[in-house]
Amino acid sequence: MKLHRFALALAGVGLVATAATVPAAATSQADPKHPFARNVTPNTIKAAGDPCFSDVMSPTAAGTSQETLAMPGRRIQSFQDTPFKFAGTRANTTWYGAVNAAGTQIYYYGLFLQGGNLYRHTTYARDGGDTQIWSPTYKRIGSGWTSFKSIATSNFSVAAPRHAYLYGLNSNGSLYRYQIVGAGFRALGPIPGFRGFKTMTVISETATYDTLLMTTNAGALWTAHIPVAAGAKPVMKLIRSSGWSAYESLVVQGCGTRGGSLVVAVDNDTQSGYQFALSKANGTATAVTSYGKIPAVFNVASHVSLTTHYDQLVGE
Repeated sequence: MKLHRFALALAGVGLVATAATVPAAATSQADPKHPFARNVTPNTIKAAGDPCFSDVMSPTAAGTSQETLAMPGRRIQSFQDTPFKFAGTRANTTWYGAVNAAGTQIYYYGLFLQGGNLYRHTTYARDGGDTQIWSPTYKRIGSGWTSFKSIATSNFSVAAPRHAYLYGLNSNGSLYRYQIVGAGFRALGPIPGFRGFKTMTVISETATYDTLLMTTNAGALWTAHIPVAAGAKPVMKLIRSSGWSAYESLVVQGCGTRGGSLVVAVDNDTQSGYQFALSKANGTATAVTSYGKIPAVFNVASHVSLTTHYDQLVGE
């Protein structure tokens, strides 16, 4: 039984459908309960008491990638797929799962940095029996990304007005936002005020704003609430003032119907991942529960969320 099915069966939340049983996805799909999303039972629609899990993809500079699942509890349970060949990368965005128009193929897509170049990947997923078979393809988008140290994407696709953005944290202290329009990108300019920030990921995506979860070099944990409206200023809220300096990656999945989040924070120096639960983010009032170290080796990588195109984050 492949990794996804094993973990989900253990959690008591059903099995992943094979590609052949998944109905076709319409372009600009508006249904938040698309069959693909229903079949993988997103964390965000689970009621209180139902188990959530973190799904982490780890593309490395050495040109491999590996999936890790972790389920919180008194003793964290974790499972790792077999590493597979991927492009050598230094920064990555979320991998979004979707279905082709014929309903015959599940695939994942995202962006990554290789040196100073930005690439898009489409990675096809097939059931290999005991494991997942991944077949990646790549397309170079452009150059000029050498000074960016972290990238993240939002994807609000379940209702109108839809939006998708690429965020880039630059070593010059600014956050850059790009609107993703089809296969193209439209630069929306820099947002100053992010000097000293280290890494980031998206924790909320709605019709009117995105929210980034971010750490600083000094170890603080922040949210940056960024309105979709052009020219609107971000609203920064401090969650914790210290304790997060060791982590090079943050991976977020939603959990439950109240806007909670599961966070995996990875320390590349020790190749260790730690799992946390956050209540709906609200500055220092945010509840943070630590489940401790995940019993798996996280090779030095840019760790990102593995989710679906139809599962929206509402963590703030």
